[in-house]
Amino acid sequence: MDDDNQKDDTAKGDDVFDCIIIGGGPGGLQAAVYLGRYNRKALLIDRGGGRTAHAKSIENLLTHASIPGRKIIELGMAQARSFNVRIDRSTVTAVRKQQRFTVTTREAAYHAEYVIVATGIADILPPIENLHQFFSTSYFTCVDCDGYKTRGKKLAVMGDAFESVRIAFAMRRLYTDQVVLVLVSYEPPAGYAEELRDEGIGLYQGTPARITGAGRMEAIELVDGTRVPCEMIMANFGFTRNDGFLKDLDLKRAANGSIIVNHVYESSLSGLFVVGPLNTGNDQVAIAMGQGAAAAIDINKRLFDF
Repeated sequence: MDDDNQKDDTAKGDDVFDCIIIGGGPGGLQAAVYLGRYNRKALLIDRGGGRTAHAKSIENLLTHASIPGRKIIELGMAQARSFNVRIDRSTVTAVRKQQRFTVTTREAAYHAEYVIVATGIADILPPIENLHQFFSTSYFTCVDCDGYKTRGKKLAVMGDAFESVRIAFAMRRLYTDQVVLVLVSYEPPAGYAEELRDEGIGLYQGTPARITGAGRMEAIELVDGTRVPCEMIMANFGFTRNDGFLKDLDLKRAANGSIIVNHVYESSLSGLFVVGPLNTGNDQVAIAMGQGAAAAIDINKRLFDF
């Protein structure tokens, strides 16, 4: 506590901002653009990577038939810089609040009246041989993002929880009548095996060892040697939240761990905003961007001293 107070009391002007944005994905970048255009002193801290950056083709964003996620990030960074937003390529290790916020990275400590957290989530990828060869081209993890790409294809829905059963039914009814379900270390509730069969969804249970195919996906091979033919996979093995640096803050969370926010995406800690999939909303580029804009607009209003 004393160390934190000392850092806050000795902060130099270069280290003090109106708002610090943590995370350079769509939500954080949209907030940065707004704050920069308000002529606010804003710092964006980003460690690189991120779910959007790994998406090879985003097709549900208005005005773009298809755009790589990495391109969205590159354009957003350039746009934020054009409005004098400072960008620090670093990893945040802690956020604390006394009179104002102190955001600590591996190299420095910064201070601000407001903080926007936009660090998102990371998909859990099972240890399957060749998975990365097909990731984001025929191995998908988001129905809302990529379900449309599977229309008419031989699709394997794969996962380790009941949500995968739900996804299998949804994909069968929305996009393709060629759906199989691969459940890993999970037994569906009584009666669902029959419902799957009635829906025309094949059921496999086992541990996937590898994905086969030269250029195009051909099959999933299970550890026991079973071969599951497929052209695409919709996987659901859960995710981890990129919010370990918030561990020192007492934030209200939903039962699933999501951070609870209000209508302007402010958390239970005054001045700390959370946009994107860390909160209780849906995980979509367009939604994160809207949340980032809403948070920035509210922060700008609060920064006026009249």
